[in-house]
Amino acid sequence: MAITLTDRAAARISELLAKQQAGAALRLGVTSAGCSGLSYTMDFAETVGADDVTFEDHGIPLVVEREHLGYLEGMQVDFIREGLNQSFTFSNPNVTATCGCGESFAV
Repeated sequence: MAITLTDRAAARISELLAKQQAGAALRLGVTSAGCSGLSYTMDFAETVGADDVTFEDHGIPLVVEREHLGYLEGMQVDFIREGLNQSFTFSNPNVTATCGCGESFAV
Protein backbone atom coordinates (compact mmCIF):
# COMPACT_ATOMS: atom_id res chain seq x y z
CA MET A 1 0.00 0.00 0.00
CA ALA A 2 1.51 3.28 -1.01
CA ILE A 3 -0.15 6.42 0.26
CA THR A 4 2.42 9.10 0.94
CA LEU A 5 2.41 12.38 2.81
CA THR A 6 4.46 15.40 1.85
CA ASP A 7 6.55 17.01 4.56
CA ARG A 8 3.97 19.81 4.84
CA ALA A 9 1.06 17.38 5.18
CA ALA A 10 2.92 15.30 7.76
CA ALA A 11 3.73 18.40 9.83
CA ARG A 12 0.10 19.60 9.80
CA ILE A 13 -1.32 16.15 10.55
CA SER A 14 1.15 15.78 13.45
CA GLU A 15 -0.16 19.06 14.89
CA LEU A 16 -3.75 17.85 14.58
CA LEU A 17 -3.04 14.40 16.02
CA ALA A 18 -1.27 15.96 19.01
CA LYS A 19 -4.63 17.47 20.03
CA GLN A 20 -6.35 14.05 19.94
CA GLN A 21 -6.34 11.15 22.37
CA ALA A 22 -3.19 9.09 22.60
CA GLY A 23 -3.12 6.41 19.94
CA ALA A 24 -5.11 8.42 17.39
CA ALA A 25 -4.31 7.89 13.72
CA LEU A 26 -5.37 9.53 10.48
CA ARG A 27 -8.14 7.69 8.65
CA LEU A 28 -8.28 8.18 4.87
CA GLY A 29 -11.07 6.93 2.66
CA VAL A 30 -13.65 7.69 0.01
CA THR A 31 -17.38 8.22 0.05
CA SER A 32 -20.04 8.40 -2.65
CA ALA A 33 -20.57 12.09 -3.33
CA GLY A 34 -20.57 14.83 -5.92
CA CYS A 35 -21.22 14.77 -9.62
CA SER A 36 -18.22 12.52 -10.43
CA GLY A 37 -19.11 9.84 -7.90
CA LEU A 38 -16.47 9.81 -5.16
CA SER A 39 -15.01 12.24 -2.64
CA TYR A 40 -12.10 11.90 -0.21
CA THR A 41 -12.64 11.57 3.52
CA MET A 42 -10.20 12.36 6.31
CA ASP A 43 -10.91 11.78 9.97
CA PHE A 44 -9.25 10.65 13.15
CA ALA A 45 -9.23 6.93 13.92
CA GLU A 46 -9.38 6.16 17.62
CA THR A 47 -9.73 2.43 16.91
CA VAL A 48 -8.75 0.06 14.13
CA GLY A 49 -11.36 -2.37 12.85
CA ALA A 50 -10.97 -5.85 11.40
CA ASP A 51 -11.50 -4.48 7.87
CA ASP A 52 -8.86 -1.73 8.29
CA VAL A 53 -5.34 -1.71 6.94
CA THR A 54 -2.77 0.29 8.89
CA PHE A 55 0.59 1.66 7.84
CA GLU A 56 2.82 4.63 8.56
CA ASP A 57 4.45 7.49 6.64
CA HIS A 58 6.64 10.23 8.18
CA GLY A 59 5.88 8.60 11.53
CA ILE A 60 2.15 9.29 11.05
CA PRO A 61 -0.11 6.27 11.63
CA LEU A 62 -2.57 5.89 8.74
CA VAL A 63 -5.73 3.77 8.63
CA VAL A 64 -7.66 2.83 5.46
CA GLU A 65 -10.65 0.53 5.10
CA ARG A 66 -9.62 -2.45 2.97
CA GLU A 67 -12.39 -1.75 0.42
CA HIS A 68 -10.98 1.77 -0.20
CA LEU A 69 -7.41 0.68 -0.95
CA GLY A 70 -7.95 0.35 -4.69
CA TYR A 71 -9.15 3.95 -4.93
CA LEU A 72 -6.24 5.38 -2.93
CA GLU A 73 -3.23 3.32 -4.03
CA GLY A 74 -0.35 5.61 -5.00
CA MET A 75 -2.04 8.78 -3.71
CA GLN A 76 -0.03 11.64 -2.23
CA VAL A 77 -1.52 13.97 0.38
CA ASP A 78 -0.21 17.53 0.58
CA PHE A 79 -1.07 20.57 2.70
CA ILE A 80 -1.23 23.96 0.99
CA ARG A 81 -1.39 27.45 2.48
CA GLU A 82 -2.18 30.36 0.19
CA GLY A 83 -2.80 33.62 2.00
CA LEU A 84 -5.55 32.99 4.53
CA ASN A 85 -6.64 29.75 2.82
CA GLN A 86 -5.32 26.33 3.78
CA SER A 87 -6.33 22.84 2.73
CA PHE A 88 -5.22 19.29 2.17
CA THR A 89 -4.84 18.31 -1.48
CA PHE A 90 -4.79 14.85 -3.01
CA SER A 91 -2.73 13.76 -6.00
CA ASN A 92 -4.21 10.43 -7.01
CA PRO A 93 -2.94 8.51 -10.09
CA ASN A 94 -6.16 6.44 -10.17
CA VAL A 95 -8.43 9.41 -10.97
CA THR A 96 -9.87 9.34 -14.48
CA ALA A 97 -12.21 12.35 -14.19
CA THR A 98 -13.05 15.17 -11.80
CA CYS A 99 -16.05 17.44 -11.52
CA GLY A 100 -15.83 21.10 -12.48
CA CYS A 101 -15.52 22.29 -8.89
CA GLY A 102 -12.87 19.68 -8.04
CA GLU A 103 -14.77 18.27 -5.07
CA SER A 104 -15.37 14.78 -6.48
CA PHE A 105 -13.65 12.31 -8.78
CA ALA A 106 -14.08 9.07 -10.70
CA VAL A 107 -11.73 6.10 -11.09
